[in-house]
Amino acid sequence: MTAGDIVNNTPPTELNGTHVYVDGWPAPLLYVSDGQVNFLVPVNKLAMDVTISVASNGKTGPVVTVTLVDAAPALFQTAAGYAIAAHLDNSLITPDSPARAGEIIVVYACGLGRTQSYPEQTAIAQSAAAIQRLSDLKVYLGGTAIDTASILYAGATPGSAGLYQINLVLPDNPGTDPEIRVAIADQSSPAGLKLAMP
Repeated sequence: MTAGDIVNNTPPTELNGTHVYVDGWPAPLLYVSDGQVNFLVPVNKLAMDVTISVASNGKTGPVVTVTLVDAAPALFQTAAGYAIAAHLDNSLITPDSPARAGEIIVVYACGLGRTQSYPEQTAIAQSAAAIQRLSDLKVYLGGTAIDTASILYAGATPGSAGLYQINLVLPDNPGTDPEIRVAIADQSSPAGLKLAMP
């Protein structure tokens, strides 16, 4: 998808002759290749079973049923197994530029669920909008939940579709390269991802 594919602040529902249908309705597409299709489930869908099908150049594949949940947190990661996160100057946190105890950082995520105010269907977020289940959100560093008061914001990333960010203050002494996990109720991001810290 390129900027030219976005119309009325919404990603296209067709890319390279490909469409995805969720319960019969076209879903906005982010990426299409021969072996992969990235799409957004419309935000008005409830936690329930839905059908998904893919059509490409006039041919439709099998219809599959998947179960939607309110939230399924996941963090983005580098090839080296570090969470994609940024310092407040927007520079990437890496082993060469690690985060420090007490620093405010931004961690990027997906699957955090509905926001307090959300764009029509799956339009690109134009402003900050906190997640609805903020009270259920936990961020774990090295297996210990950080103080909820240290989570300054968790919600949509303005200018993006389907991307969330968590702005948080790092605790004192979380250890070197602690594991970072995000959970909402009983749904948690996968284990093993690290945050680059000295």
